[in-house]
Amino acid sequence: MRRTVISVLLTSACFAALLMSYRSLANEQSSVARYFPSGALLYLQASDFSALVSDWNKSSEKVQWLRSADYEVFSRSRLFSRLQQSSQEFTVVAGLPPDMNLLSQVAGSQTALALYDIGKLQFLYITKLDSSTAGQSALLQSRSKFETRSAGGVTFYYRQDARSGREIAFSNTNGYLLLATRQDLMAAALELLAGKKIPSISQEQWWGRAVAAAGQPGDLRMVLDMGKIVPSPYFRSYWIPQNITAMKTYSAAVSDMHLSGAEYREERVLLKKTENAAESSSEISAQGAAELERFVPADAGVYQVQAGPSADSCLELLETKLLAPHKAPGIPSNTAPQFQLSSGATGAADDLETRIDQAPPEAPAQTAQPDFLKALLAGNAVQAVLSVQRTDLAKSGVFVRVQTGVVLLGTSDWNQSVALSAISSFVRPTLTASALGVNWKPRADHEELDGLWELSAAFRGKYLFISDDPRLIEEMLSHVNEKTSTPPAMFIGGFNHSGERGRFALLTSALDGQNSVWNKKSGRAPFFFSENIASLSSIFSGLLSEKVVVRDVGDKVLQTVTYQWAK
Repeated sequence: MRRTVISVLLTSACFAALLMSYRSLANEQSSVARYFPSGALLYLQASDFSALVSDWNKSSEKVQWLRSADYEVFSRSRLFSRLQQSSQEFTVVAGLPPDMNLLSQVAGSQTALALYDIGKLQFLYITKLDSSTAGQSALLQSRSKFETRSAGGVTFYYRQDARSGREIAFSNTNGYLLLATRQDLMAAALELLAGKKIPSISQEQWWGRAVAAAGQPGDLRMVLDMGKIVPSPYFRSYWIPQNITAMKTYSAAVSDMHLSGAEYREERVLLKKTENAAESSSEISAQGAAELERFVPADAGVYQVQAGPSADSCLELLETKLLAPHKAPGIPSNTAPQFQLSSGATGAADDLETRIDQAPPEAPAQTAQPDFLKALLAGNAVQAVLSVQRTDLAKSGVFVRVQTGVVLLGTSDWNQSVALSAISSFVRPTLTASALGVNWKPRADHEELDGLWELSAAFRGKYLFISDDPRLIEEMLSHVNEKTSTPPAMFIGGFNHSGERGRFALLTSALDGQNSVWNKKSGRAPFFFSENIASLSSIFSGLLSEKVVVRDVGDKVLQTVTYQWAK
């Protein structure tokens, strides 16, 4: 008994010591934010930046990317040109280029960077680096070429280029190396390091709410003031998703990246603005989305589950993915139409058959009839919808087929005869002028059209299954009696990169009509899909899969993104 008590006490003591050590480390990591003056719109922090830089420099991904078609396209972009211009201006004022060599020299353990102006790239960088190591860097060895200034009782070095207006300031004090592109940022940081009571980002309201909601930081942390970032024209120009309206509903965001062996996990917290805090998806719809994930086949290429979709969005999904995929909306153009200069003459002297006094006859368009299907979806409100897609290589080894499956979870049981009739009425105008090929015939566990198109449908109470591949719908149906362990969520998505990478390259090569291999000497721009995107996929060939889970918890949205690696 005595040994047991002693063992329990020792275990408790060890656990308490570990917990205190962990809290101390977490506090140390977050304390660096106290040295950044207020006004930042983005803050990036690493627990060991030196190790991250070293890993990147040693990685095969870096070597492949610099040689890739993706990097070639990026190097021709306006963004790259702007960054290169800023790099040249930095080189002029600092006397040395901001390359990987300099970054490796000034990368310490606990490190943070705050961005104060996107367009001018005004930032403050602080890294924990001992004085002897910092003193060996090319930056500090060039300090004799800089002016000396003082703030917080500490000397710092400053220079400004009269032509570009660029400023560089740096200092090495108290075990920290500081680098800034504005003199006032450097002075404020040194005063904060000296303990002076001036405003810092850690005292701002948006920061306090964001950090409190996120909890302990990961190996990498990014904190964003969405109220400043979203209105920026640079954000609107370069933000790839272009969901600006959705981003306006958030006041701040935090993203923590946790690196653990073969799994990288990103935890995101997006804080809603006060007026939007009460908006959230219903618990019933969120639970329905969680239940639908069990129907995803193990070899699915990409899938997504959406909670609480509207009848219009469900109709659009069925139309563009299954029932009339050729009718998908076109991509809006951001460029003005080309204007062709001519002499002003219309027609040609040898064209005597075309009448100009009446409009040309128009053939009657055969369009789909969405009314019945839309009424079906509106009559049985969909709690959640699942969309699954995967590719399959034909036996010839030439063609790549894209297979799609959709599952709709209704509020009540689906009326099978009404649903089948609604689907038939929708696809009939696009397939035939009569009833050929749009009648349903029963199979072992689903219904299938009797024509050449392998469109299948199945009903299991509240669940409606539709697919253009019989094998896919059978695989989804095989999970009907399984129980789900997924917590409720408003969105769940996944991507099988390792399974789809090769077939993506094959499919896009055929679509692009690729008949030559791109290299830097070929003299042409890489094809977007088969060379640019495919090369990026090849660089990250070690990435097996990615999964996204989004949950709405009232005043904030939680997103978890998990990356699985082969190593």
